[in-house]
Amino acid sequence: MTNSLDNQRVLLLDGGNASELQRAGLSVRPPWWTTGALLTDANRGVLQSVHEAYLAAGAQVITANTFRANLRALRQTKLDDRGLAWMVHAAVGVAGAARKNARRLDARIAGSIAPVEDCYRPDLVPSDEELRAEHGWMVRELSRAGVDLFLIETMNTIREARIALEQVLAAGGRAWVSFVCADDATLLSGEPVTGAVHAVQRDGAEAVLVNCTSLRGTEVALKVLCRGRAGLIGAYPNIEDRTGLVAREHVDRFVPPGLTPEEFAELAARWCADYGLDIIGGCCGTSPAHLAAASRLKSAAVAS
Repeated sequence: MTNSLDNQRVLLLDGGNASELQRAGLSVRPPWWTTGALLTDANRGVLQSVHEAYLAAGAQVITANTFRANLRALRQTKLDDRGLAWMVHAAVGVAGAARKNARRLDARIAGSIAPVEDCYRPDLVPSDEELRAEHGWMVRELSRAGVDLFLIETMNTIREARIALEQVLAAGGRAWVSFVCADDATLLSGEPVTGAVHAVQRDGAEAVLVNCTSLRGTEVALKVLCRGRAGLIGAYPNIEDRTGLVAREHVDRFVPPGLTPEEFAELAARWCADYGLDIIGGCCGTSPAHLAAASRLKSAAVAS
């Protein structure tokens, strides 16, 4: 029997912005990474169209393109200080323009806060002092830009996740915290998912999620998240077909998804039913078509 998504409860997060930029032919490589989509009117137009496509597919939350707009990444581009802040505001501005153009003012804009160094390298996480300074800067700029919530994502250590969350809460913001995990219910740092969930829930995270994790690893982690939950939980997995590629190694080309839109929707529906998810979306490889298929299951749930 086909699963269905509860339209009234489950929030649809968007999909893989970087994947869609690559599909459109934009390069995503250092030092600019995804912030290269903010450098010209033409590139900003591509990014806006990606946001609009997710909104048309049914996304209720879209993520501003600030994943690589932190101080540490942007300083590699040799921008001056005014240029650093401009990139954050430009990313939020493009998301806002997409929301307005799509006539979806009900949708929320999340400001993406990534690890300051590398989402796949817990060994590179800097000192607490550096983390507070750099995450504090990002939170201030995202607040000034007017995001609706803060998505602290792809966190690979409890320490950095808690410090980023601390900065959001100190600024009076709403925070979702999402971890990237291995396939054994641990973060990439080796710390248990259980400890990570309890730590950020206790600190005040509104939601705890798993993202950019394999399908198997996501499901293993969800079994932990749904136990003793103290708030919203969710997932947005990596669905790329990485056959023949090194695990978690960046490639500057579009990597096709390993699931069809219908397969993704069925999996999302099952996870929502089995683990009581409040938020579902996709990370790398997840397209507007995948999200639209999940949205159709939501509509079918209402009709029934």
